[in-house]
Amino acid sequence: MSLRLKGITREEHLAFIRTRPSASHMQVPSWGDVKPDWRAESLGWYDTDDRLVGAGLVLSRPLPRLRRYLAYLPEGPVIDWYAADLERWLEPMLAHLKRQGAFSVKMGPPVVARSWDTEAVKAAIADPAAGRLRDAEATWHDPRAADVAGRLRRMGWQQTEPGGEDGFAAGQPRYVFQVPFAGRSLDEVQQGFNQQWRRNIKKAEKAGVTVVRGGYGDLSAFYDLYAETAERDRFIARPLSYFQRMWTVLTAEDPDRMRLYLAHHEGDVLAAATMLTVGEHVWYSYGASTGRKREVQPNNAIQWRMMSDAHALGAGVYDLRGITDTLDESNHLLGLLRFKVGTGGHAVEYLGEWDFPLNRFLHKALDLYMSRR
Repeated sequence: MSLRLKGITREEHLAFIRTRPSASHMQVPSWGDVKPDWRAESLGWYDTDDRLVGAGLVLSRPLPRLRRYLAYLPEGPVIDWYAADLERWLEPMLAHLKRQGAFSVKMGPPVVARSWDTEAVKAAIADPAAGRLRDAEATWHDPRAADVAGRLRRMGWQQTEPGGEDGFAAGQPRYVFQVPFAGRSLDEVQQGFNQQWRRNIKKAEKAGVTVVRGGYGDLSAFYDLYAETAERDRFIARPLSYFQRMWTVLTAEDPDRMRLYLAHHEGDVLAAATMLTVGEHVWYSYGASTGRKREVQPNNAIQWRMMSDAHALGAGVYDLRGITDTLDESNHLLGLLRFKVGTGGHAVEYLGEWDFPLNRFLHKALDLYMSRR
């Protein structure tokens, strides 16, 4: 099949995304506005009948003092990744981006390689010999993912290994935790929770915790908790302006693209979280909480409200996003993994991010710079 690639309008891009059951929130046109330090371009693939059959959001960032760019397609592009002629999809993209001045291309194929059900994850955590989740036997795997990886390597793409001691890569998480909703009632979803989760939800209700949807004006309350969480969990906080911009541009594209939830108890805001939706895929995006009044279980309460609303929206999956790959008891992120495992979902490994050096010297220089940051 012959494919033609060209730039498309935001309207054409969004219309295509709406025809898909699911696509990453980082592959909708408005995500480019969330990242003002990057130049955004929407690309479209057309078949011989001039039908739009694929789309991708490309974010380009210049090297200092050089008119050369790193081109990045986070969790994309949205194409037929299992096509026998995958080269015909990607080669025109590389040629186009090279003409645009890209020295390297990074992308994240939305291809699931394997998954571990709750029992498998719990067994891996309990096994003193298990160092990382990736080394534990998976419950399910897709042989097509290995075929896609082989095709990419033969084309010259290089897979980015999960970085850091915690298993998170420099870009988007390779390992995530998802709760399947498709074909399940909300009662069935809750029955999949472990006993502690169900008990904590009831405890929050009995204590009088209320979870409400917020708006733009509530982002400052969210941010106060987020800054506290960043200090407690040792990560670098984004500025408040990032979340304000995120809210403005995403909700302008779709009123339900981004939601904000806040858990209240006796006049105090104890937890807050953002939720993103594209088609049948819903993400728990950013979460924040205070160390006060943890005994009333605001985090379980807010997640249950978000899951309930996601189910009402027709979600096929509720995505709790990144998890640690390491199973080391001393790692502070293991507690977050245990919290997510309590939902009865699955740990999922994607194919990860891949690089294509269009200029090997500049690509290697970027790698060296990133390794020393």
